[in-house]
Amino acid sequence: MQDELLFDRGLVEKYDRPGPRYTSYPTAPQFHTAFAEDDYRAAAARSNAADRPKPLSAYVHIPFCESLCYYCACNKIITHNRERAAEYLDWLKDEIRLQGELFDESRRMTQLHLGGGTPTYLSNDQLAELMAALDDAFHFAAPEEREFSLEVDPRTVTAEQIHELHALGFNRLSFGVQDFDPDVQRAVNRVQSEEQVVGLMQAARDAGYDSISVDLIYGLPLQTVASFDATLDKIVALKPDRIATYSYAHLPSLFKAQRLIRDEDMPPPERKLELLELIIQRLIAAGYVYIGMDHFALPEDELALARDNGTLQRNFQGYSTHADCDLIGLGVTAIGKVDDTYSQNVKETAQYQHRLENGRLPVMRGYRLSDDDRLRRDVISTLMCHGELDFAAVSAAHGIDFTRYFADALASLDEMQADGLVEVGERRLDVLPAGQLMMRNLAMAFDAYLNPAEARYSRTV
Repeated sequence: MQDELLFDRGLVEKYDRPGPRYTSYPTAPQFHTAFAEDDYRAAAARSNAADRPKPLSAYVHIPFCESLCYYCACNKIITHNRERAAEYLDWLKDEIRLQGELFDESRRMTQLHLGGGTPTYLSNDQLAELMAALDDAFHFAAPEEREFSLEVDPRTVTAEQIHELHALGFNRLSFGVQDFDPDVQRAVNRVQSEEQVVGLMQAARDAGYDSISVDLIYGLPLQTVASFDATLDKIVALKPDRIATYSYAHLPSLFKAQRLIRDEDMPPPERKLELLELIIQRLIAAGYVYIGMDHFALPEDELALARDNGTLQRNFQGYSTHADCDLIGLGVTAIGKVDDTYSQNVKETAQYQHRLENGRLPVMRGYRLSDDDRLRRDVISTLMCHGELDFAAVSAAHGIDFTRYFADALASLDEMQADGLVEVGERRLDVLPAGQLMMRNLAMAFDAYLNPAEARYSRTV
């Protein structure tokens, strides 16, 4: 099926509309402030009491950056004052200690991701402190069982630091490249040389990282098909294990930083589709496997193998190879998934500090799933990871009659079926080659809460 991935310009234009990314279901707009710290503590207790408690995973949010990338819509703090990071690390260690007290010591942490902001804003000594606190609270699994990843801004680290990060326990790196074109880099205030990236990737290979990923963004100011083709030439030559290609959403009315991008530099809407088509053609021709959404991987990478053998997972960081874990969110804005709940921390560092100094978890809002939520989450995750649904298997797992329960959802797929994106039979649903790019549209048919008018979503293609 991979070799048959189809890009049909007319269908892509037709189905390119706002919609969730489904890193969770229900999605974040359903989280509410009635869910509080006691709800989170109860969820942790239920997860410990399960017949087979899940392994632990953690996402740690480091919000600091040295400079502002104009395209960025993340929660971040732009500062050169390193004392702020030192203070934040102290609060973070307090939260780690409080969280660690909630989970049985017999459980092991198999998955860890540091995001931001810029995680490498912290010095390697500070990151060593952080890793020691995490290991003490959550008990790291054996090295061969871990997937510990870190987002890296190539402007902020040296080759020596890359080796030191590996010694701290990280075995996966994600380099934020975005675009190699110097005009595009200047237009978004993120100037970095090709030589920096090449040197750091070589250092990562020399250090023995299990996987190296590169992030690209298409639809940025001043990008052309020719300029981005040149960037892809350089990326393909570097041969990272994974490539994430994100579509830039220009929403200056919502994100202040984006107002610094000149309107006249923005590419016309049709350019993004041209760039997407180019990305698909170039990366598949170079031997990469399309995993789903924005992600590509080499055939021997664990993501591609998991896609082929049916073990691919989806979580708040995107696609994953690890079995379902309880995810602990640490730091401002961090989102967690424990037992049958989602939770999100406070957004402001002052609130974060206040709660922790008073011995309280910084949970701001969350959600507890119903039986219907769990059913629909299973359906949406299966579709987005495996591109198919076996109605009998879902019926048996959830005690329902699939075709009766989802009669309206299946009927809503008639147009997608007529357009050759899916095939819906009596016993199963299969995503066809032309439908792989529209996976989010397909998932939306099974979303009981979807109301695009009430939430800000990126476009689905």
